[in-house]
Amino acid sequence: MNRLDEFLSILCGHFDNAAQVRKLEEQGVRNFPFAEHVNTVCQDKITGLPTDFHGKFVLEESYYTTDGKTHASPHLFLFTEEEEGVLLTSYELPKDGTAPTYQTLPIMHYTDLRVSEKFTPALYTLRNGVWEGGSVSMFSPVLKFTLFERFSPDVLEVSETMEVNGKRTFGYDQPILYRRRAE
Repeated sequence: MNRLDEFLSILCGHFDNAAQVRKLEEQGVRNFPFAEHVNTVCQDKITGLPTDFHGKFVLEESYYTTDGKTHASPHLFLFTEEEEGVLLTSYELPKDGTAPTYQTLPIMHYTDLRVSEKFTPALYTLRNGVWEGGSVSMFSPVLKFTLFERFSPDVLEVSETMEVNGKRTFGYDQPILYRRRAE
């Protein structure tokens, strides 16, 4: 198994942070989100890939529930194996007003796909059996997005923050700890 396939075997599947939420609630913390990730390789949804194409596209379906309301946030990522590790590049999803799932993701042609100009690609390197990496992106001159992640067979640890003019508007003091769901 190559490094990219090893990385994706850890990253892909259905995950949630139910154990983390339970533990925090036992400690009296009530405002931490319940979060789910459904990560699916979606090469079959993309036509016209070059014959020498070695990357893998993944649809990440993210769901965050706070105050009884669930917000969906899907992303299309391309993962490629680089000399230093695995590189995540974000792509734009078709904008039709809905949050696609793997089942509803339309067939797309490779030449129609557009790299997200706002997101700085994230490089993940393997250290002591754990993949870690991230990036800092300036979505606008005043809007900064910081991503840091650690992936192992046991847990996907995700820290995301948004800052406007240096003031955090989204994110938590501790990372969200996603564990694979038993299906």
